[in-house]
Amino acid sequence: MASSSRSRWSCARRRRRSSTPRSPSGSIRTRDLPLLVNNWANIVRWELRPRLFLRSTEFLWQEGHTAHASEAEAHGFALRILRDVYDSLLVELLALPSLAGLKTRTETFAGAVRTWTLEGVMRDGKALQLGTSHELGQGFAKAFGTEFSDAGGVRRHPWQTSWAMTTRLIGALIMVHGDDRGMRLPPAVAPAQVVVLAVNDEGGAGDAARRLVDELRALDVRVRLDDRVEQSFGRRAINWELKGVPLRVDLGPRDLAVGQATLVSRARDSRAPIPLDGAAQRIVDALAGEQTALLADARRLIDDRLVAVESLADAIEHGGSGLAALPWSAIGTDGERELARHGITVRCLHQPDGTLTSDRDADGLRAIVARAY
Repeated sequence: MASSSRSRWSCARRRRRSSTPRSPSGSIRTRDLPLLVNNWANIVRWELRPRLFLRSTEFLWQEGHTAHASEAEAHGFALRILRDVYDSLLVELLALPSLAGLKTRTETFAGAVRTWTLEGVMRDGKALQLGTSHELGQGFAKAFGTEFSDAGGVRRHPWQTSWAMTTRLIGALIMVHGDDRGMRLPPAVAPAQVVVLAVNDEGGAGDAARRLVDELRALDVRVRLDDRVEQSFGRRAINWELKGVPLRVDLGPRDLAVGQATLVSRARDSRAPIPLDGAAQRIVDALAGEQTALLADARRLIDDRLVAVESLADAIEHGGSGLAALPWSAIGTDGERELARHGITVRCLHQPDGTLTSDRDADGLRAIVARAY
């Protein structure tokens, strides 16, 4: 790839020089594309009103950039990142569903052709942008003189994409899943998926708790043993609830005497006795239920907060405390400006059934409007 500037692409070229085939001119050829660059970095920026995990002066940023030989390939890759990487991460690991769509021209990343977004809904009804994927077209390639040689030896500008997520996801995790008793963590990402809490060390309860921990570890469960019997049972139980550990197993002498333990679910706010014989496998099975329960709660949150309206006035009324969905055509030419006067923005555009669109001017599009962090 030939470049007239010392951009990230020229740096990537130097890193790949030893392994990438070159044409006589030294530029990257069509067969060498796509060029894929993934970057993790700490970002420092000015924030007038910092919010922990949402808008802080310094945060961790995962950012990707790609260069492609065709517009169609760049378009497909941008959507692949949005759906197969970012949306999958949110749903399968964090149990955070979102509304996917296309940003309006006003909200599109500066210089991009299209910006795709995943919008989450927080418990207070505000939207939070969880991740974006941008189709950059050839604009940045032309500005920085970035080129490749096609199959005929003609130097052309590549089509580029960029995409990013940040530590803002931690804020989303807390605001969506947390409750009045503290954090609720999805088992897929919880540092401790299970805590085995020995009520006391009498009657062999402590030894039984340790055996159960060993059995769970053999099944690859991230488990902690709490045998701090010098502290009260109630205080220890509350501390683990605050930390959001998905499952707690209470085991004391009376439980041991009847051959059972008590399984406490953080997400489902339930407790039930389980036999000690085969308890480890029952606990593993219960973890999948915890993940499913949190995802279902988060989906209900979106359903409860999303209201279908038909007019801009109704969108302003409902968008102040939740999300409003209305025909994109109802917003009109000056509608985004009117929404902004009330602190509301169009979060995304998509088809009425929620599927993605590449055309902001397509008939029948639905707009999602809300206040946002």
